[in-house]
Amino acid sequence: MSSLEPDQRRAALLRALHDVVGAAQVRDDASTLERYARSTAARGTRPVALVTPGSEAEVVALVKLAAAHAIPLCPVSTGKNWGYGDACAVGDGQLVVELSRMNRILQVDAELAYAVIEPGVTQQQLSDYLREHGLPLWMDCTGAGPDTSLMGNILERGFGHSPYGNRLQHVSGMQIVLASGDVLHTGFGHYPQARTTHLFPYGVGPFLDGMFTQSNFGIVTRIGLWLMPQAACVNHFLCSVERHEQVGALVERLRPLRLDGTLRSIVHIGNDLRVISGGAVFPRALAEGQSCLPDALRAQLRARAGVGAWTVSGALYGSAAQVAAARAALRAALKGSGASARFLTERKLRLGALLGRMLGQSAAGQRLRAQVAVGQSLFAMNRGTPNGRFLAGAYWRRRAGLPAGFPHGADPARDNCGLLWVSPILPMRGADVLAVHALVEPLFRQHRFDLFVTFSMINERALGGVITVAYDKEDPDEVERARRCYRACFDALMQAGYLPYRVGNQSMADLDPDADVYWQTVAGIKAALDPAGLIAPGRYEPARAGAAVKDADSSGL
Repeated sequence: MSSLEPDQRRAALLRALHDVVGAAQVRDDASTLERYARSTAARGTRPVALVTPGSEAEVVALVKLAAAHAIPLCPVSTGKNWGYGDACAVGDGQLVVELSRMNRILQVDAELAYAVIEPGVTQQQLSDYLREHGLPLWMDCTGAGPDTSLMGNILERGFGHSPYGNRLQHVSGMQIVLASGDVLHTGFGHYPQARTTHLFPYGVGPFLDGMFTQSNFGIVTRIGLWLMPQAACVNHFLCSVERHEQVGALVERLRPLRLDGTLRSIVHIGNDLRVISGGAVFPRALAEGQSCLPDALRAQLRARAGVGAWTVSGALYGSAAQVAAARAALRAALKGSGASARFLTERKLRLGALLGRMLGQSAAGQRLRAQVAVGQSLFAMNRGTPNGRFLAGAYWRRRAGLPAGFPHGADPARDNCGLLWVSPILPMRGADVLAVHALVEPLFRQHRFDLFVTFSMINERALGGVITVAYDKEDPDEVERARRCYRACFDALMQAGYLPYRVGNQSMADLDPDADVYWQTVAGIKAALDPAGLIAPGRYEPARAGAAVKDADSSGL
């Protein structure tokens, strides 16, 4: 094969792909390649072609074909990894294997509350399935949008909103196609007679599942996902503090409630801009020629939205008595903190919607209707019904604003949004929240960007930060400033010990600055499982990612 000219090798590859999946499932036209090269990051990568298999057997055949043709594969679920690379590979010239056609819900066990799904199953699909079949179960969902993949987010160790929001902890039993073409069943799944594959994740022997998250060791084609029994009572709560410096004490008040299980859901703590950007885009007419809000305009927008410097958002689940006890505990914890909890119930939302209609087009009526809409979206997500309205922040600097029909079909990469996320993990201490903010806030000011930040209580002891660089991709100067701002924040947080829980393609090469034993071990496992480096080369593979960056730099990309 290597003796053939490049055009001949390409033609031979396409013929082989057609034989595996059919000509209709192979695309190498210019518009498709351009679409899969789009990224919310400053630079995308260009694939050699797109292939969309419809079964695990076809994935096995594609892996074997890749070995025969020495073509690297970039597997994606639905290709909507917003802010972290979207559908792009780490380097150019890979074959994108999009698994969206593998979208079967293979099993739902209502008694033991789990589902078995393929990678193309979307949040909306599973939510609709549970509702249409009248099952008293909820899934956990994220704010990434209804048509995003459940499995894709889980394999990136993403988190959602509900008590099952630490999503990887609620997974049991995977099927994985290895570079050899073998299919690995994890946990008890490799025993044909096993009765608890999707109930007890560890099986017997080494626990392998984690190896196939944030890695390029195989292509996951099936996963068992635990579902949450519907709660008899759900309340959403919100509380705000007016001054930035109060957020540290607020974290200290909330941590004991997360540790003792009073707060079971993921609790999100967002700054004012994170809340404001959830329902609006940058007001260019009021801040002409600027890429961040003037302080006076920011204060005005904060007042209009009715939020303080920081807002806490979470949910309480259980029986009516359990929720009442949690409400009392939350009120007691916040006493004297400068914050008081406001509780949303379905009844309050119905009354708010009625009052909003009665107030008509008055400023108060518009504000109340907007608040009710946000509350309804939060309530839906708390119960496993996805909603795309929280993708609005990705469009903050987009010149054309929110697209028509938003949030239906929202696609930040297609819509040319500029979005980079820095995602540190920090101890659940107020001092650390203030320290992280103090590290990044002057860097955002220096590079003239609005600082959007959320700290989420993703487990009982740690906060997951999401720090957003939203920028105008149509402005070359702003693109370059966004790169520098992201780089400065990433480096400052790494050096301070606030390490990322997840990175985009642009930072894969930066994960191993000291050439440590951990990444040497990862490289050894990769070499054992995929000696030719066929599956997603460079993905969570710092050395190879660094080589891809050098190649791109030398080519002027």
